[in-house]
Amino acid sequence: MDTICSLTAFDRRQFITRASRGIIAATFAPQLMRFASAQEPSGSPSPTPLSAAPGEPWPEDRRVGFALVGLGRLSQEELIPAFRVSKKAKLTALVSGDPEKAQKLAQENNVPADAIYDYKNFDRIRENKNVQVVYVVLPNSMHGEFTERSARAGKHVLCEKPMEITSMRCQQMIDACKKADVKLMIAYRIQYEPMNRMMQRLVRERIFGPVKFIESDNGQRVEKMEWRLNKALSGSGAVGDVGIYCINTIRFLLGEEPTEVFARTFRPAGDPRFKEVDATVIWQMRFPSGVLANCMCSFDAHDTKSYRAVAERGRFGMDPSFPYRGLKMFAQPDKPSLSQIAESNQFANELDHMADCVGNNRKPYTPGEEGLQDQRIIEAIFESARTSRAVTLPRFDKLDPFRGSPPD
Repeated sequence: MDTICSLTAFDRRQFITRASRGIIAATFAPQLMRFASAQEPSGSPSPTPLSAAPGEPWPEDRRVGFALVGLGRLSQEELIPAFRVSKKAKLTALVSGDPEKAQKLAQENNVPADAIYDYKNFDRIRENKNVQVVYVVLPNSMHGEFTERSARAGKHVLCEKPMEITSMRCQQMIDACKKADVKLMIAYRIQYEPMNRMMQRLVRERIFGPVKFIESDNGQRVEKMEWRLNKALSGSGAVGDVGIYCINTIRFLLGEEPTEVFARTFRPAGDPRFKEVDATVIWQMRFPSGVLANCMCSFDAHDTKSYRAVAERGRFGMDPSFPYRGLKMFAQPDKPSLSQIAESNQFANELDHMADCVGNNRKPYTPGEEGLQDQRIIEAIFESARTSRAVTLPRFDKLDPFRGSPPD
């Protein structure tokens, strides 16, 4: 039976009530208080964490230290277990607005008491030499503030997707990290997952001939009010939370950037969940090679997480493609047969790549510019839906124009 797991989840019960610093924190306090108890559609966390991808583990004194900013469900159920199986990273600090939760998790994970921070005293992390990277796991509209504060503290940044809620804020994050001479990586776990990387090889090496068409969907039903349904906090609702997987994965598979976007949106009348954000968004992207991609994302649909590429001599893809585990590849005709690939911990793979980039001074495969490009596409989607016209995007003839060194 396929395992369908929830996507990124956070719990911010204490974030604002305990914070007294930051414009964003002050502005959105009422909204976060309102949505604090909201739960994302639940999945089935793995009882035994998967290992990271094969590779020699680094000794403890060489491993790169990470501070985890935000201790919600994603951090507790996925990220902290990922540190335990990581080969190059280690958890050395925690940042939370809930001191009781932070202290409990610190004791369970051997994080020193003096390496626990809240959102008010976060800037003191500059003094902690055991922290080289800050992993920002907060609601989307807060990514920029804590990325910039981390950069000013001299720390490299791994930031959850979507990068921010506007392309302007994304660019400011990139500029802040460049000014501080620190690395910025966006947490696009699919690009580090071995099965999806196999799909990329099928596309790039034209195993079934040139790809003509791709379709992708990522939907789930959000039953309760939560911050993802708040435009000020999420920015773009389902598109930024789940639709971004369709956008980013297709760009990753092809290595191309879309030149045109056309979109439609839908909100059911009278449904309080969708007072501020759309329930369903459907869009098409056109690429320089002629590939057309049809995509759908929804917060009001049965779980669906897949993509399918149709090429000259066959079709292939993954279903499911985006959950944390239980991924499955397919190809028709099945010749050559797809290699069997063991599942690995997707988050540990991300952590190890960031650690490797810091330890060996490499540009991350998914740098800030990768997140900025996705945000530009998201903005084009909403402009198209608003105007009922196709929106043209800048053309890039070079493959992978934003990506850095590929993972080992």
